[in-house]
Amino acid sequence: MSQTARTHGAQLRIPATYMRGGTSKGVFFRLDDLPEAARVPGEARDRLLLRVIGSPDPYQKQIDGMGGATSSTSKTVILSKSESPDHDVDYLFGQVAIDRAFVDWSGNCGNLSAAVGPFAVANGLVDPARVPDNGVVEVRIWQVNIAKTIVCQVPVTDGQVQESGDFELDGVTFPAAEVPVAFKDPADGEGAIFPTGNLVDDLAVPGVGTLEATLINAGIPTVFVNAADLGYTGTELQEAINNDAEALARFEAIRAHGALKMGLIKELAEATARQHTPKVAFVAPPASYSASSGKAVEAGEIDLLVRALSMGKLHHAMMGTAAVAIASAAAIEGTLVNRAAGGGKRNAVTFGHPSGTLRVGAEASLVGGRWVIDEAVMSRSARVLMEGWVRVPAETL
Repeated sequence: MSQTARTHGAQLRIPATYMRGGTSKGVFFRLDDLPEAARVPGEARDRLLLRVIGSPDPYQKQIDGMGGATSSTSKTVILSKSESPDHDVDYLFGQVAIDRAFVDWSGNCGNLSAAVGPFAVANGLVDPARVPDNGVVEVRIWQVNIAKTIVCQVPVTDGQVQESGDFELDGVTFPAAEVPVAFKDPADGEGAIFPTGNLVDDLAVPGVGTLEATLINAGIPTVFVNAADLGYTGTELQEAINNDAEALARFEAIRAHGALKMGLIKELAEATARQHTPKVAFVAPPASYSASSGKAVEAGEIDLLVRALSMGKLHHAMMGTAAVAIASAAAIEGTLVNRAAGGGKRNAVTFGHPSGTLRVGAEASLVGGRWVIDEAVMSRSARVLMEGWVRVPAETL
């Protein structure tokens, strides 16, 4: 027997599903299917998910795992039947770092939220009595990371989740069935949509300057700044930002100082251990541009331009949670997002992003001197790409 055979056991086989949700992809697990050591939060779970995705990878390719070497494809989801009678499924999201041994549990993935509903129906996490033979089933999701409710409207045909359709989503090549998603009371924390109490703050960032910024906790903590204040037009595509090391360093500095001002961290150095949140985005009034696919986006068909960074890189489209933040900020007069959209009261906006456009809606009201968002809504799509078992070396656990 070889030395390798004596010292290394057979790989672990773990039931898993590889799904696209919105403009993201991730590996989905049922909690009960995980090895026992990984069924609870901790180092064993993190080690497992890192190995599944193929991190840490100094080559930043995740060749030896399921990840796609981008923030949109280095994601994991753990689902279980909810213990709450008001919800069908508990949804836990882990954003896996690419070149570091780190899983960020600090926020949600809005795009993959659209896949949670279909997965829950297909895997028996929703009471079968509530699933029609033909029609739509409302799946009530408890988002564990941020302690919020998400509601997916999942189409069903002949008792099965309907995945194919003609709904087109910019950033996704092929059409699929539409899955409307509502994020209930999306403010992070106890309704503190604006953690500083201001719609616009002066954010001092050494080496960058003092910038106007809207710091909002809705969907996901987000730092919005004006594109023009950074020398941008808001029409930039990925290569204009991601190939510029100095630009990425500036955005990371803005993100870190924004996190500090929002109270998400106590010391600036803590920002490196919280890569998933907050997001940083820049906004501008409408302008025509050519999307990454070559599609022409005309100024007249959008209300504003938004570009957002995730895990240190400009996102190829828009994170679902950041879209919730955009909808929420646009609905409140005086924020930078609202100003870029032309100001005034509005309950929906269509914004331009690198891959095209997206329409999002939110209802805002001032209650007792505080802004409240009842819900933010958008349409996504989702599809199972592969299902079966994912394998990891036995020594992972």
